[in-house]
Amino acid sequence: MPEAPLSEPRLLLPVEGMTCAACALRVRRALTAVPGVASAEVNPASGQAEVRGTAPVGDLAVAVAKAGYRVPEVTFDLGVGGMTCASCVKRVEKALSRVPGVLEVSVNLATERAHLRAVAGTEEAALAAALTRAGYRLVAASEAAAEDPGASREKRDLLLAAALTAPFLVGMVGLPFGRDWMPGGWWQAVLATPVVFVLGARFWRAGWAGARAGTGNMDQLVAIGTGAAWGLSMWLLLRHGAAHAHHLYFEAAAVVVFFVLLGKWLEARAKRATGAAIRALLGLAPRTARRIEDGAEREVPAAALVVGDLVVVRPGERIPADGEVREGRSGVDESALTGESRAVEKEPGAKVATGTIALDGRLVIEVRAVGGETMLARVAALVAAAQASRAPVQKLVDRVSAIFVPVVLAIAAVTLAGWLLVGADAETAIITAVSVLVIACPCALGLATPAAIMAGTGAAARAGILVRDVDAIERAQGVTLVAFDKTGTLTEGKSRLAALHAAEGVTADDALRLAGALQAGSEHPLARAVVAASGAVPPAADFRALPGRGVEGVVEGRRIALGSPRLLAESGADAGALVAAADAEAAQGRSLAWLIEGDRALALFAFEDAPKPGAVAAIAGLRAMGIRTAMLSGDIRAAAEGVAAQLGIDTVAAEVLPDGKVDAVAAWQAEGARVAMVGDGVNDAPALAKAELGIAMGTGTDVAIEAAGITLLRGDPALVPAAIEVARRTHAKIRQNLVWAFGYNVVGLPLAAFGMLSPVVAGAAMAASSVSVLTSALLLARWRPKGDAR
Repeated sequence: MPEAPLSEPRLLLPVEGMTCAACALRVRRALTAVPGVASAEVNPASGQAEVRGTAPVGDLAVAVAKAGYRVPEVTFDLGVGGMTCASCVKRVEKALSRVPGVLEVSVNLATERAHLRAVAGTEEAALAAALTRAGYRLVAASEAAAEDPGASREKRDLLLAAALTAPFLVGMVGLPFGRDWMPGGWWQAVLATPVVFVLGARFWRAGWAGARAGTGNMDQLVAIGTGAAWGLSMWLLLRHGAAHAHHLYFEAAAVVVFFVLLGKWLEARAKRATGAAIRALLGLAPRTARRIEDGAEREVPAAALVVGDLVVVRPGERIPADGEVREGRSGVDESALTGESRAVEKEPGAKVATGTIALDGRLVIEVRAVGGETMLARVAALVAAAQASRAPVQKLVDRVSAIFVPVVLAIAAVTLAGWLLVGADAETAIITAVSVLVIACPCALGLATPAAIMAGTGAAARAGILVRDVDAIERAQGVTLVAFDKTGTLTEGKSRLAALHAAEGVTADDALRLAGALQAGSEHPLARAVVAASGAVPPAADFRALPGRGVEGVVEGRRIALGSPRLLAESGADAGALVAAADAEAAQGRSLAWLIEGDRALALFAFEDAPKPGAVAAIAGLRAMGIRTAMLSGDIRAAAEGVAAQLGIDTVAAEVLPDGKVDAVAAWQAEGARVAMVGDGVNDAPALAKAELGIAMGTGTDVAIEAAGITLLRGDPALVPAAIEVARRTHAKIRQNLVWAFGYNVVGLPLAAFGMLSPVVAGAAMAASSVSVLTSALLLARWRPKGDAR
């Protein structure tokens, strides 16, 4: 390959996993094969590849991965200042994506933040420089964390604008009644000038910054529109004098700026309201904690706690870190974190979470997680990530926003020329064109989707429902079948031994002793029930798990197996008279386990696992929504169907091995169903990923939660229909907001172009468009699950 010219763009790409020159050669070959790469040099010692060319960074990372290596990544969450409309979002994304090393960018107008994935080594300074070149600015973390530092200034500007425009508003009120309350010509100029050029200076600055960057934005429309109205009025005043005060348009320029400032202030308040969920979550964490040091309690900053510390929580105090109760008992209020309205009793061994409240007892807690590793921080991060994600429909908004301002400027120019061509005077033509510029503010368009997402996911989080991203909201729309794992999802997962049937010549105590020896140390729900009933047991040797069937081992010199009816069938053991007992127990919906020695069944164990209190309500709620239900269980069919009958479930897949859950979901999908899978265990994760929508119980394993699109923070199946409902409502709100946003412009632009809207009315309508979209989103923020009276 010929040497690339030095003018080619250059990128230093970190590569992990290289150990020798052969590795470097493979990486080099993979990189040079990417279209757009002019040359690539790889240094295994430094772990970097120098790539010259125009190939996208994402393509380079994929090529490295296919070669068997990895490009390390970092993430950025940046505050962006200066964004005013949907067009700004697209330009910020484009500016940041051009920075070498950036893989993906998502910008949210409602939160005024940019979320980026980039190659490790990408510097924040380069991102800040790109924003500056595009006419925006990086907001420092300290500024972002402050309590709205510009709020007081914006309120002051709004009050000054209101005071200066009040005489114009009074004059406009008097006109329909034949009253001449409008100030004189020069007084109009004195009042309007500071409003347009001082209080409205923000529009001129942002508009000029966009123009220098070669882009258009809302501020340009406002600045050009109000500037044209002011300029025309000043020209008429100088030409004809104050006697023609009624033919001046200073009031239009001033009142438009006032309405835009009012709209921006209301918009900022609504944004803060839609983002209240994250602030409320983070506000739960207490600032101090009582740490036990040398046997004494000492108050320390909660941030100073480390894993292993012992902390004391008194009645009425918030728990400062995730941990495990070592001493004491207390009811704990977890409502703010999980949505659970009832107090949850905690005793030694129970897990507690940051921000929850000890109600009626003193607890000593061993710290297990602090900072970003706590459940509270993880929940806040998930909510923030969901609110920052982009709906698929946003792609349409992005395409419109990219050309919106130039199109509006063109429409205004055509309007001006058109009115002049039909014989209108210059004043009428200019004022009509100004109305077009003012009505066309694209703020509402940029706020429609993120505002609905923020409100919907925030309301869901308050109810204990975590929506991972907008894709989950999208996928929830078409769900026609919800499949539940049984144990731990629909049932308590706390089985108890309900009955024991021993074969002839075997005592119940012998059966319990042998079974307990095999199950000692196991965390399986049925195993815990056996151990709880068996007392002291002998050790087991040559222990072996039989996936999906049971366990076996040597106890007291005897090779014993304990497992499901499937294990009994595979072993060929004779169950004898226990078969009738098995049929009777299964008919009651009980789970069965067989104790087997060689070719003989020694005993039959029957277990009960009570359905969760919300299980019946969950099935009824889904049926009311027109969604079918199914249950997946490893139990024998009779036992599984017994539980399904109690709950009213439509379909049962019984005797399903862990890998069979994926097959069951695939089979339902092949029949045309769009499946939501609800589970809580490690073996549910593949099925959660396979389904169109995965819903994980937050009381389950991390693996299941990671595989799901929605997580229920408390293990209540009644939240399943609530989760689908809030996802559907959020999706509907996104579309409703977009209809409002597009509707204002579709209706307003022609009316303004045909002279049916004055600049003042156009300014009011423009401000109303943003406020109405945000108000609509705030209605969604009031959503609560059915039956939640909080």
